[in-house]
Amino acid sequence: MIPLHDDNPTKITPVVTMTFIAICVAVFLYQVNLPRGPGELFAFQYGAIPSVIFGQASLPDEARVAFPATLTLITSMFLHGGWMHLLGNMLYLWIFGNNIEDVMGHAKFVVFYVLSGILAALSHALTDPSSHIPMVGASGAISAVLGAYLLLFPRAHVLVFLPGLGMTRVPAGIVLGMWFITQLISGGMSVGATGGGVAFFAHIGGFIAGMVLIGFFKRRDVRFFAPSRSTWHD
Repeated sequence: MIPLHDDNPTKITPVVTMTFIAICVAVFLYQVNLPRGPGELFAFQYGAIPSVIFGQASLPDEARVAFPATLTLITSMFLHGGWMHLLGNMLYLWIFGNNIEDVMGHAKFVVFYVLSGILAALSHALTDPSSHIPMVGASGAISAVLGAYLLLFPRAHVLVFLPGLGMTRVPAGIVLGMWFITQLISGGMSVGATGGGVAFFAHIGGFIAGMVLIGFFKRRDVRFFAPSRSTWHD
C-alpha cells in the first residue's frame, strides 16, 4: 500500500516540511557523490551509533567530529542509506507532514519533529546499546508525524496504490494503523537479529512519541479525530 496523496487541505504553506525535505535531499546528494571510503566515514561520523552515544565505544581519530556524540541523534535524521530509503521517507513526510505543521505552526513543528526524532532514535538505541552500527534516516521523526496524524485525522482519505489493484482511496486510520501494526510485527521478528537493517523500534518509538506529544503541540482549536475535509470531486 503506497500512499500518494491525502484529502486534507492546509491553511499555511508548509515551509518547514519543504525545508526538511530539501535538507535531506541535499545531504544525500552530497553523500552519494563522496568516494566510497569517505562516504562510509560520513555515515559513521553523523549517524547515531548506540555504543558511541552511551559511551561504550568511541570513534577512531579519523572519524571523530567536533561535537558530542549525542548530537548525532539529530544529524542522523538527515542522512539516508539509499535512493529508495530517501524517496520513501520524503513521500510520507510530504503527504502527512504539511497537515501536522499546519495544526501547530512552523516553530512548534520544528521542535516537535526534532524532539520526536531524538526519542525515536533512542528507542532504537536502547534495544541494543552496544551496537556499533550507525542508524541513519528521517523515519523516526516521520513516524511521529504519522502517529500525530492518526489521532487528528483518522477519517481523512488517502489515495493509495495497491500493487495489482491500482489506486483507491482509503481512510487514513486504516493506512496508518496497518503501517504501525507492520512495524510492531517486523520489530518483534527483528529481536535478536545481528547486522544492519531497518530500525523498526525507531519507527515504533517515533509513532508513540508523536501520539503523546501532539496534544502538547497542536493549537487548542484543533480537535482530535477530526472529520475528513475532502477537496476532491468526482
